[in-house]
Amino acid sequence: MSRIQCITPVDGSVYVERETATGEQIQQVVSTSAAAQKSWRNTPLAERQALCSKAVDAFVAARDEIAAELTWQMGRPISQAPGEVAGFEERARHMIDIADSALADLTPAAKDGFTRYIRREPLGVVFVIAPWNFPYLTSVNAIVPALLAGNSVILKHSAQTPLCAERLQQAFTEAGLPPGVFQYLHLSHSDTEAVIRSPLVNYVAFTGSVPGGEMVERAAAGRFIGVGLELGGKDPAYLRQDADLQHAIETVTDGAMFNSGQSCCGIERVYVHTAIYDQFVEGVTALVGSYRLGRPDEADTNLGPLVKTGAADFVRAQIDEAVAAGARALIDPAGFAADEAGTPYLAPQVLLDVDHSMRVMTEETFGPVMGIMSVGDDDEAIKLMNDSEFGLTAAVFTRDENAAIEIGNQVQTGTWFMNRCDYLDPALAWTGVKHSGRGCTLSSVGFEYLTRPKSYHLKHV
Repeated sequence: MSRIQCITPVDGSVYVERETATGEQIQQVVSTSAAAQKSWRNTPLAERQALCSKAVDAFVAARDEIAAELTWQMGRPISQAPGEVAGFEERARHMIDIADSALADLTPAAKDGFTRYIRREPLGVVFVIAPWNFPYLTSVNAIVPALLAGNSVILKHSAQTPLCAERLQQAFTEAGLPPGVFQYLHLSHSDTEAVIRSPLVNYVAFTGSVPGGEMVERAAAGRFIGVGLELGGKDPAYLRQDADLQHAIETVTDGAMFNSGQSCCGIERVYVHTAIYDQFVEGVTALVGSYRLGRPDEADTNLGPLVKTGAADFVRAQIDEAVAAGARALIDPAGFAADEAGTPYLAPQVLLDVDHSMRVMTEETFGPVMGIMSVGDDDEAIKLMNDSEFGLTAAVFTRDENAAIEIGNQVQTGTWFMNRCDYLDPALAWTGVKHSGRGCTLSSVGFEYLTRPKSYHLKHV
């Protein structure tokens, strides 16, 4: 047995400490999950929907406490933390609402003498591995549809956000979910791999880093189970000459800076048509300069610390390397009193004269940094947007929807936005290409990854 600690980025103190599960406890949780699933799969869908709805009600009722815990666990400003509860509710309720149609039998054209249909069968035990940056939004994508589909769920949350797993357990318990259908484990890395290798686990839904995704694939190798991987991005935005400039300035800046840039689908690189480049740079610089970096538990803070000092040091190194290679940093860190080397508090930055030889334009930054390049036309923007090992989301800002669709057809990405960014619509498939992962959550398509098709071919005699 070992212990995990949540070191809060607010002040560097130990906020939460938990013991990891023992081997015996892990075996008990997995066995209980498998046993509970056998009954849960036969529970009518309407009852599964009702229990999930009650759990959402219980979760939302604790909004204020959950928001405060989020702020202290991972550093998001308290003014923004309640938004995660709202997003959780939006996604969960949408998946509950569409479950009837999404899980309904598929019936081909009638054929004389036969009854034919395809049924969606639950997989069994679903193991969800969730990260700290959006701890509820990432986990709800798999947890609720998995339960609706008749699976049982075991959740392993980041050591940075252990209270999130416990809050979800509390909500499902209050809702009256049968024992064992939803459980969580606090685990070491090695024990996480052991759970993936368990013959009782039938699917793994992982959100995290590329190396983390590689670990999941190695651990699951040879088991012939499904693995869903959402592994991050280096998401671009492109401003065409006809963009609504003020809207683009505000939207792109928020997409790059929200959650201190610690978003898989945050905007990290921006390509701007040369005709509006200077105006865009001026507007973004002024807006970023108005942010208030400070303790996230203070109401007027809108830019909190990064999750830990090591993460801030990584971002600082990217910025310093880019500047040494010729980039221009437009934001003076001296304007942000809380910015301090050796702490998670990092001033936001806007970089010009960048190119794709620099890590800050190719490697995931996960911090409040925006690199901006000018482009002459759509073709140049498309080439640059596709020049990445990632492909989670990408955005275009334009008044021409036809042009947006034509450009989107050529961009290698899981989600293509027009005039917005950094958002998951639960009615649409959440997926990525290249190193952003594989598989899908949310939407009716998401249910397909949490079920298996079973064909019924019945001949009348």
